Amino acid sequence: MDSFGVGRRDASADETRAANRDWWDAEAVAYYAEHGSFLGDADLVWGPEGLTEADLHVLGDLAGRDVLEIGSGAAQGGRYVAGLGARVVSTDLSLGMLRQAQAIDSGSSAPLPLAQCDAAALPFADASFDMVFTAYGAVPFAADSGAIMREAARVLRPGGRFVFSTTHPVRWAFPDAPGAEGLVADRSYFDRTPYVEEGDDGVATYVEHHRTLGDRVREIVAAGLALVDLVEPEWPDHNRQVWGGWSPTRGRVIPGTAIFVTELPPSALQSARSA
Repeated sequence: MDSFGVGRRDASADETRAANRDWWDAEAVAYYAEHGSFLGDADLVWGPEGLTEADLHVLGDLAGRDVLEIGSGAAQGGRYVAGLGARVVSTDLSLGMLRQAQAIDSGSSAPLPLAQCDAAALPFADASFDMVFTAYGAVPFAADSGAIMREAARVLRPGGRFVFSTTHPVRWAFPDAPGAEGLVADRSYFDRTPYVEEGDDGVATYVEHHRTLGDRVREIVAAGLALVDLVEPEWPDHNRQVWGGWSPTRGRVIPGTAIFVTELPPSALQSARSA
């Protein structure tokens, strides 16, 4: 760790969960104030590149489907999906983010159903949903992201789809800087030590976990899911926004986001249920 309490060190599942829940609780209102206009209140933006589900069509047909959003934040994606005729439940670990979702829905005649839960321990029965999705939620903030894959597989019906976007693994080899300095690799891609911010007491206040592309594929397969597509969005010319380390300068050279499109095979036994 450096003198500002930012660096790489191990972080357990419990420490990770507590840190990220508290961080998002505290930042929910400010995060929405800063990024709400970019995300919209009822849109599904897959990453800082600004590409939406309407651009990419990775979820497939939504009308009449039972859909679960995990790591929903303020549930912007859930509202978009509901607007296309799906029955949606949006969930998040952070009560603060769900309260922001309630605030957005305060004037709605049909507010989204919301639930606070850990994406690695979903409070839903087996085979409850036709689709599970998350845009930058849950997956990078969990010490055991494989458990999220297993839970998604468990609650999916055969033939169902799980789609998630997350930081592209290659970005972990580069500084998190939007300018040209962010284009020079300065650490090992294979170093999976978590990124941790901590307070003066040494307790983590924010944690992200890195996995390689190979790790992600193995997690997906181990959960009994099949990888259908891996989308690496190119930075669109119309997006001039800088968001943390994401920027046009970097986005035209290296991928910032990875979108994994997976399905539960119609005839497959869910090995996740016995894992």
